[in-house]
Amino acid sequence: MKSRVSRVDNVLFRKVAGRRLPGADRVLPRLSRSANHGLLWFGTAAAIATLGSDRASARRAALRGTASLALASLVTNTLAKRAVRRDRPLLGPVPSIRHLKRQPHTTSFPSGHSASAAAFATGVAMESPALGAVVAPVAAAVAFSRVYTGVHYPTDVAAGIAIGAGAALVVRRLLPSRQLVPPPVRASVRAPRLPDGAGLVVVANSGSGPTDEPPEEVIGAALPEAEVMVFGRDGDEDLPAVLSRAAKRAAQLGGALGVFGGDGTVGAAAGAALEEGLPLAVLPGGTLNHFAHDLGISEVSELREALASGEAVEVDLARFGEHGTFVNTFALGVYPELVRVRERWSPRIGSWPAGVVAAWQVLREYAPAEVHINGSRHRVWLLFAGNCRYDGLGLAPQNRSNLADGLLDVRVAYADHWARTRLLAGALAGTLQQSPVHGAALLRRLRIDWIEPGTQLAHDGEVTDAPRALTLSKAAGGLTVYCPQTAPDLTGPVAL
Repeated sequence: MKSRVSRVDNVLFRKVAGRRLPGADRVLPRLSRSANHGLLWFGTAAAIATLGSDRASARRAALRGTASLALASLVTNTLAKRAVRRDRPLLGPVPSIRHLKRQPHTTSFPSGHSASAAAFATGVAMESPALGAVVAPVAAAVAFSRVYTGVHYPTDVAAGIAIGAGAALVVRRLLPSRQLVPPPVRASVRAPRLPDGAGLVVVANSGSGPTDEPPEEVIGAALPEAEVMVFGRDGDEDLPAVLSRAAKRAAQLGGALGVFGGDGTVGAAAGAALEEGLPLAVLPGGTLNHFAHDLGISEVSELREALASGEAVEVDLARFGEHGTFVNTFALGVYPELVRVRERWSPRIGSWPAGVVAAWQVLREYAPAEVHINGSRHRVWLLFAGNCRYDGLGLAPQNRSNLADGLLDVRVAYADHWARTRLLAGALAGTLQQSPVHGAALLRRLRIDWIEPGTQLAHDGEVTDAPRALTLSKAAGGLTVYCPQTAPDLTGPVAL
């Protein structure tokens, strides 16, 4: 088999050497040299990140391509080339005009240039197919140039391409793409039809959101018939009182309670809607709007059709303590700082690297807290509980595909011996869920018997001091929320 492959390789190599392509004798050697040490791809990554029309997507594509290249280069140069010590082809059949000025001295199999080119192009395409389509022809030309200039056999290039594509797949595992998030699983239900927002009473938090545009103008442009109560402008009532009054007014109208604000405001409004047995309309008016995005709502105008047709879903609401509720996340310990640092870096370098940076900074600067969980004493960096199962790995996941599974996604970072090192190593390797200092469970109820005084409690972005003890539980499927683009219920029973 080895002899047969070698004969085929030599035949193909000589055919390429004997073929002259218009303009290629000058272009391909220069292109091949430009890819030395990955310089071509690093420059391409910088251009993509700087000039891309969608800056956030372009930066993620550049990061994914560069990370894939780095892994492919590591595998090729430290493992593959040492395992297969194949001599370079003889340059006799290749015209001298194609020869590289400096011939490589490493072994021939596999082609490192081809591995890097394939890894970068595949990584970019996984994040942005449009950018991948632009990069792919250049990558293919670099790979072909290695045979055309006589420094590699065709099988060297083929093996390099396979290694590069494999490296990109591994990086995809470690650095999930937003395009890889599974489609939402939602159970469609009916709610009162509220054309143009008639019967909808919206509580708007004037302190939420990234712009200074009055919330009543934003809401009125999309839902002219809705009633709007603005919280935080006069300062004469607290948020629960305003929400309670709005919910009672919506009940009188036979309509629904609406909320315009960040996730903390949405969590409080969800509790008020559930108390009155009302459906909830979530209008994204905060900075991050995680719950609205999980519902598939990014603009206020996107709710107009759902309200008019009465299209809604059932979602879970989680509870903590006597009166606390949350729609996204609950956490004790350093979680608020972890999220703050991650959100600052994520648009620049991507979600996974930002999570590693955040973990490094937070674990270095903050001390763990003592808690008693279900009767057992622990020292923890943080205790995280998500309302329903989150798809991402790690201590601060961001996405959910099911908003009504009846579960709490509980994750704990224990402050045991060498905990910092173990947590960071697990975050870097993408194996955090297997670390002995990381615990995870899907529960319906969690009892926290004692919390060290001074420990921070965060729920849906709101940060307060934690009480001495509390219990987390679920109001499974108890809240109806208006939602566009609903899908059939595919959840089925959940096994624990």
